Amino acid sequence: MRRVAPVLVLALTITAAPAAPKAAKPAAEDAPSPTLKQRIAALALKQVDFGSVSLLPVRFEGSRLAGPIEDGGRTLYCVSSRMSGRTFGKPERPKAVMRYAADRLEVIDDDEVCTGHRSQPFPELDALGNAR
Repeated sequence: MRRVAPVLVLALTITAAPAAPKAAKPAAEDAPSPTLKQRIAALALKQVDFGSVSLLPVRFEGSRLAGPIEDGGRTLYCVSSRMSGRTFGKPERPKAVMRYAADRLEVIDDDEVCTGHRSQPFPELDALGNAR
């Protein structure tokens, strides 16, 4: 019985130890507003990669939005989607990176900044793109 007691105390100590704190989730104010999401979707659809210059109708599904991403003082948003209809066969995977500053959005050429960032569904792009 003498050997069991120290083992039992050690086991209780380990299980009663407080759990490590979880990483904080991004605050709700970090998420773009619905109006900004609509603006991002509209600007993405004006890009050639997203079918703005296409004689064939295109269809979007599985669109994703990552951001806001702070990168060297810049606020960036990354948009990606699965677009079908312009080519016969395999769907295209258009991507766009947008910088948001002084209430203005502009497309920039910097695909690498989006790598590794968590994205969320972007139904605004699917709805707006499929309605045209």
